[in-house]
Amino acid sequence: MASDGIELTPSQRVAWLRLIRTDNIGPQTFRQLINREGSAEAALEALPSLIRRAGTAARIPSITAAEDEIAGAARLGGRVVGSGEPDYPSLLRYISGAPPIITIVGGENIEWWRSVSIVGARNASTAGQKFAQMLAADLGDAGYTIVSGLARGIDAAAHRASLRTGTVAVLAGGLDHIYPDENIPLARDIVAGGGVLLTEMPLGWEPRARDFPRRNRLVSGLTLGTVVVEAAKRSGSLITARLALEQNREVFAVPGSPLDPRAEGGNALIQQGAKLITGAADIIESLREADPSRASLLEPDWLPDGDGFDAIPPSADERSRLLEALSLTPVAIDDIIRTTGIAISRVQTMLLELDLDGRIEWSSGQLVALRP
Repeated sequence: MASDGIELTPSQRVAWLRLIRTDNIGPQTFRQLINREGSAEAALEALPSLIRRAGTAARIPSITAAEDEIAGAARLGGRVVGSGEPDYPSLLRYISGAPPIITIVGGENIEWWRSVSIVGARNASTAGQKFAQMLAADLGDAGYTIVSGLARGIDAAAHRASLRTGTVAVLAGGLDHIYPDENIPLARDIVAGGGVLLTEMPLGWEPRARDFPRRNRLVSGLTLGTVVVEAAKRSGSLITARLALEQNREVFAVPGSPLDPRAEGGNALIQQGAKLITGAADIIESLREADPSRASLLEPDWLPDGDGFDAIPPSADERSRLLEALSLTPVAIDDIIRTTGIAISRVQTMLLELDLDGRIEWSSGQLVALRP
């Protein structure tokens, strides 16, 4: 993977984009391929053989398709940024499964290191929206960038209140598919005010229900802490709070009336140990010493040693033993290796084949499970 402060060449950027846009290659598989092959270009050369072994129809985008995406982002005022480049948000690099490539519009002067996410109900109360605006404005005046998901309700209120001081809207779709439509003018105002639109999804991607939790990991991962203002018991905001905890970030919650269903989620978070807040000062005090870079991830991405893929394909017996060791319950790769007795490099090869075939999914970096 890239090191700090690197600048991808145009050909490297195209290769990175082609690799991450290949069917069924996510952030973990992207990193494993580059770790094994040494570069995105070499990984792309190795992929056709791996795809044939997997018996899948995984599609590798052409050079032209990647160049068109980069040009399309540029027409919208955006730039395609790789992990390790100066424009890549500093805090985001400390999460498991950080996107290797993101697309950003605006934000050349955004303070990425001092940032707080504010999330909450789409059907927020007037009081909830007013409190979110107060928090966002006060945190912005204290030098913090406000991050949210551009949804209705609390998200939109937080963005609007921090237009002057700097705000980041994380999208679940491509830059050309801002959701919901009613917040397209707000998105324009964010960029015009010096803020940011950010996404890991390609141009043309229309957000689906399952894309929002994926988006939420970026909302929490971009920040030192996440504030939940109003949230029902089962809501995307609570998913964001859980992800923040997994990423070793602070979680704050605003208490609400037990009679209001929109307060159930926040109140439950407080009962579970989230920090109760009544104003921006509570958050600022808690974040004074926050620095995710000082603590290693609890579950770092698994990057096996090795010098490329085995020339000899895994045997039918090895494939059978690996599949028997997998289940719908996430399990650590090290446990699979210990249970099966199969060499690390061959386990990695088979997992990549299964990944390209869409048969497994990764959880918190080093846990893997069969897809339902």
